[in-house]
Amino acid sequence: MKKIVLIGRSEAGKTTLTQALRGEKIHYHKTQYVNNFDVIVDTPGEYAQTKGLGHALALYTYESDIVGLLVAATEPYCLFPPCITCMANREVVGIVTKIHEQGANLERAASWLKLTGCKKIFYVDSKTQEGVPEILEYLREEGDLMPWEREKPESQ
Repeated sequence: MKKIVLIGRSEAGKTTLTQALRGEKIHYHKTQYVNNFDVIVDTPGEYAQTKGLGHALALYTYESDIVGLLVAATEPYCLFPPCITCMANREVVGIVTKIHEQGANLERAASWLKLTGCKKIFYVDSKTQEGVPEILEYLREEGDLMPWEREKPESQ
């Protein structure tokens, strides 16, 4: 699978999405440092929100095939400036999270991601898994076997 780095402000849903993509049980976990998993890099929101730490995010984009910019549909503003995707030397996709929460505005979040330069946008509810298979399929490379394609062992 292609490796993706998830970038967004605190509470945008990066860690919850990471858990969903990995097939783990969803539980709250505050990310304190960069978690570099096999095909997912989960970054703390403070890295994107703090100028002095933002440079570290660039290093993790170099280790990834795809950059995922996350914006929660409930956010009152966008952290990312217009045309920022040209700063990455990798493909950048947008991910709108928290699509079913009260006050969610999917169109606004998607328009912010389009302004950054994202051409591909995913809509995700990590708790219900909505949109998660689409991201996994997007990350899929030739020869990858998805969890739903694996043969289930016969009961003995």
